[in-house]
Amino acid sequence: VQLQASGGGLVQTGGSLKLSCAASGLPFSRTAVGWFRQAPGKDREFVAAITGTIDTTYYADSVKGRFTISRDNAKNTVYLQMSSLEPDDTAVYYCGARSGISNLQCSRYYRYWGQGTLVTVSS
Repeated sequence: VQLQASGGGLVQTGGSLKLSCAASGLPFSRTAVGWFRQAPGKDREFVAAITGTIDTTYYADSVKGRFTISRDNAKNTVYLQMSSLEPDDTAVYYCGARSGISNLQCSRYYRYWGQGTLVTVSS
């Protein structure tokens, strides 16, 4: 199983970025995928998740209304569209994959992880 996160970069406050998480080696359409982020000196925190099969989405309160998670099963890819970015969004963003639909906000339940992509929001 491989997860490849990409799309990070440097953006100004109020800007947008779209992250991608490309997966291989697992039944993608039935797999839940979550995005987490980790800022320097802080714990990894939940950002958003999408379930397999029925594509239910979940968001952290801090990103609701600004971020949108979606998936394209034909491309085995999950996206995180980020808008109205703020300096507090600066972090390394990781995508994780797992089966099941419970506790999607908890990183310890994810079995597979991508390598992370850095998002930097300048003020």
